[in-house]
Amino acid sequence: MKIFRLLTPLLLAIVAVLCFAPAAWAFCGFYVAKADTKLYNKASQVVIAREGDRTVMTMANDFQGEVKDFAIVIPVPTVLQKEQVRVTEAKIIERLDAFSAPRLVEYFDSDPCVSAYSDNLPQAAQAPLASRSQEAEKRGDRSLGVTVEARFNVGEYDILILSAKESGGLETWLKRNGYKIPRGAKQLLQPYIRSSMKFFVAKVNLDKFEKSGYQFLRPLQISYKSPKFMLPIRLGMINATTEQDLIVYILSPQGQTEITNYRTVKIPSDVNIPVFVKDEFGEFYKSMFQTVYTKENRKVGFLEYAWDMGSCDPCSADPLTPEELKEAGVFWLDDNSPSNVPPRPSFRGSFPRSNVFISRLHVRYTRDKFPEDLIFQQTANSESFQGRYVLQHPFQGQLKCQAGREYKRSLPKRFEQEAQTLAKLTNWKIQDIRNKMNLSVGNLTYSWWENLLSWLGLY
Repeated sequence: MKIFRLLTPLLLAIVAVLCFAPAAWAFCGFYVAKADTKLYNKASQVVIAREGDRTVMTMANDFQGEVKDFAIVIPVPTVLQKEQVRVTEAKIIERLDAFSAPRLVEYFDSDPCVSAYSDNLPQAAQAPLASRSQEAEKRGDRSLGVTVEARFNVGEYDILILSAKESGGLETWLKRNGYKIPRGAKQLLQPYIRSSMKFFVAKVNLDKFEKSGYQFLRPLQISYKSPKFMLPIRLGMINATTEQDLIVYILSPQGQTEITNYRTVKIPSDVNIPVFVKDEFGEFYKSMFQTVYTKENRKVGFLEYAWDMGSCDPCSADPLTPEELKEAGVFWLDDNSPSNVPPRPSFRGSFPRSNVFISRLHVRYTRDKFPEDLIFQQTANSESFQGRYVLQHPFQGQLKCQAGREYKRSLPKRFEQEAQTLAKLTNWKIQDIRNKMNLSVGNLTYSWWENLLSWLGLY
């Protein structure tokens, strides 16, 4: 079990105070597991850092197969130059994932027979190209209505920026030049051409890749200015036979970012679930997500995390350092590019606010439910939110006082409520849940039926 670590004794003292404040009862938990992107077989990840009209987008590479077959085509609003494209390290995206993942926390009930003051406070658990002359190549390109606006190399990638007059010509050009794109691209390329968007096209330069010593393709990062705050997702649906998961980490100097052309819904959170879920948290979260996704008719985006980068509660990973944030594309932290957005005031007083707010959006999409690309907007809402699920362990000691006897009588109802909550969230069978909820409390063993009879006053 990973133990929640605080940076300094001073912060530890601050948290100790906050944990005994009635308004903070829901927090101050100890993280024990997280629902990161490893739960999903195919989960695309994109990091977007945006301030004003400037965007830095980092695209994680989950390509599986021969490197020589890799190619991506991404619509972009402007012609990109070499200095606007770079490669970065996958560990930055892994850090963002770990920091913002939905989490499981646990508490241990205190002895109800001690002071009344501690009655209501839980104790935290410790816990390739065909050869042609350039002129012939240009004539062929023009006949297809395709213009190569820019051509350069970045790291192990060969990059082209294309413009096109019609989608059939662009599709033909890509195939003639060795880009293996799926059938059906023409239909999905056409809306971007009508919008005068350009196309960022990347292939792997095999010689440079072999010399680099890297075993995996590194993420590509592009920077541009545009009033359009959007993420093209339709091209990713060309040959998709199943639902696609997309995790978007949006870094802003303001507050929460939301999707404007689809509803943004908070993932269910802050609920108590049976303690056995500690060993099944991955399956729990996948089942819960599928249940709420279906309930919302499969056409919403889910907010899984929204928090200032300066703190976390509870932390499943340390906040990113300023150097890591710059690697992730946060340009307004650079001394040479000062932000005109002042740091936000802290609503909790004790924790300093950073100038970076992270929103984690999870979209599961198909062509029929998400016919449009994602359009975002930044807001001034700096309210903190996280997907957080609570295990509340019953007290295991002797219960010899009146308060202890009342506490014991209250447990069956609590256990049943946890079972019902879990069944509602996941669509798991209630009886299967109850069968897993045989609990030991002190020197007494509670089976499900004993809990029920006790609740009814018959045991």
